[in-house]
Amino acid sequence: MHPSDIAHLVMPSRAAAVADPRSGAPLLVGLTRPDLDADENVGHVVRLAAADGRWTATDWTHGPHDGAPSISPDGRWVTFLRRVGGTGPDAHPQLVVMPTAGGEGRVVTALPLGAEAPAWSPDSTRIATTARIPEPGRYGTPTANGTAADASAEPPRHITRLDYRQDGVGFLRDRLRRLVVVDVAAALTGDPVDTAITDDTTGVSDPTWTPDGTALVVSAPRDAGAAETTESDLYRVDAVSGAITLLVESDGTAAAPQFGPDGTLFFLGTDRTQGIVAVPTGLYAARTTDDGPVRARRLTDHRTVDLEVGPGLLVPRSGDVLVGVLHRGAVELRAVPWTTDATASAADDDASTGAEPLPLDALPVLHGGEVVVRAITAIGEDVVIATVGLPDSAGEVVLIDTAAGSVETLSDLGAGLRAVGLRPVEELVGTAPDGHEVHGWLVLPEGEGPHPVLRVVHGGPFAQQDRAVFDEAQIYAAAGYAVVLGNPRGSAGYGFDHGQAIIGRLGTVDVDDVLALLDVALERDDLDASRVGIMGGSYGGFMTSWIAAREPERFTAAWSERAVNAWDSFAGSSDIGWFFAEAYVGADPEDQRRQSPLTYAADVTMPFMVAHSEQDWRCPLEQGQRQFVALRRAGVEAEFLLFPGEGHELSRSGRPSHRVQRFDHVLRWWNTHLPVV
Repeated sequence: MHPSDIAHLVMPSRAAAVADPRSGAPLLVGLTRPDLDADENVGHVVRLAAADGRWTATDWTHGPHDGAPSISPDGRWVTFLRRVGGTGPDAHPQLVVMPTAGGEGRVVTALPLGAEAPAWSPDSTRIATTARIPEPGRYGTPTANGTAADASAEPPRHITRLDYRQDGVGFLRDRLRRLVVVDVAAALTGDPVDTAITDDTTGVSDPTWTPDGTALVVSAPRDAGAAETTESDLYRVDAVSGAITLLVESDGTAAAPQFGPDGTLFFLGTDRTQGIVAVPTGLYAARTTDDGPVRARRLTDHRTVDLEVGPGLLVPRSGDVLVGVLHRGAVELRAVPWTTDATASAADDDASTGAEPLPLDALPVLHGGEVVVRAITAIGEDVVIATVGLPDSAGEVVLIDTAAGSVETLSDLGAGLRAVGLRPVEELVGTAPDGHEVHGWLVLPEGEGPHPVLRVVHGGPFAQQDRAVFDEAQIYAAAGYAVVLGNPRGSAGYGFDHGQAIIGRLGTVDVDDVLALLDVALERDDLDASRVGIMGGSYGGFMTSWIAAREPERFTAAWSERAVNAWDSFAGSSDIGWFFAEAYVGADPEDQRRQSPLTYAADVTMPFMVAHSEQDWRCPLEQGQRQFVALRRAGVEAEFLLFPGEGHELSRSGRPSHRVQRFDHVLRWWNTHLPVV
């Protein structure tokens, strides 16, 4: 795989279907990919159907900016997102509705900053979505007197809260996410909807309809956002008036609510009594009433089960709930068994009512192995359609027949990647000095070697290097480098203790794990232990900066990208710094200094690249600037690579030309300091 081959990274959306597609019923999927010619990420919707014993994809829309299809429960209508208004700053995704049988689509929203993923009402007459509604006069919208000003002429933002911005989104308080309800019949014959039913007092997300269609349940900040908080609860919003009332009190956070067949409300949440960071996500359930808010009960064990959070990753059925479980680099499709008794509210007088939370080994695996489940759609009790990442594909669509115990792949979206060539991936298991097992992978280049080695450290830290194809590792391996990947302590997918192990002690056991996995790989005769580089982004950039100073004899050169280098300034400049820094390293300035790579920059002796994006609000630009200046002042052979117009997610979803240019610079850097011979 070469840098330009990122064009083959085709990613499917959650599947849209209301009947078994094997019977000929529609199955729609949105596909997105980087387009190098257009220099943007493009998308369109396809229909998957079986013909002559094989599944084929036929264009349902032609894009170039279509996605997130959803079919109405009665099967008559399809809605999807389409970017409307050209390619400039006025182009935003709007909801389009068209007949399932085909025909012209009608744009049914005209929201100033666009719509988000749709949710059909049970009776198929309305569509709910969320949208950021700006203050008049901001983001190109007219002022109260009807005039519009460019961004530089807007009035100042009066900021009184800590939660005022977010990387990849921008400022928040002047464009809160609000709930929009579209009456389909009215919108098809009249003007598109351009207003929300909720007001600007709090932002909402993850709308789902109540079974009777009179209201929606949304996730919103605790106390309806009265003050900054990292906690959230579930609220009921009247579908007509927009009146919002507290429905379910969570243990800390609540997301992705969905009703089960008997009216039980399920959601994904975390228990903040366990901490603010590195806390596994669990499945919760509540029996809601009209008598006021209730407490939810956790159904999964917090020590062994960690669930993936995202749209389409929680689907209740009659006797279980389908979820995606992080487990040793995989995201497995598992079922959480439940009964009404087991989901009784924790607010019941008898606190012992209900079963104990279920551990990992009590959750049946419906689809596991080398798979990363990204979204699921259930059809009846026996058919599940999942979009999954695989070692040789960014994403495929599979049909799982749980009654027959079969899995059928319905797409071939990774064909382009496989055609250009992918290098083999081998599993690694090492042991840290304290006996802790470290798990990861080795991606091998072509040839007998001995090959130079790159130790690539993932971000997070509470995330996992997963089993889906990793474009970076494949591109470096194609250039002749052996790539070592893994999940040191602090990562997700290996239990509660594993994730919590580095809180207050960054740069300790996580370093041991990073080096232990590298040492296992270097025992091979086809790897050259004298030619090793280290690189990573975000937390991986932190680790690169840290290890380059603390273990200079181990590595030839370093590439540190979008890194946290100084916790003191991160606490006040990052969008999440106001809580994240204290949660991981503490509030004591001395602890922050002690756990900051910048403190030890003068100990770096190897060539060092600092890479950053100008609009990164997660690890702000000053983090890279301070590190670069400190390195150069210490006499280090340091360089600074700065990408305009990009945020923290450059390497994953940035402008395609920038992604390719980044790879070109990475390969140039390693060819200079760690040449393949």
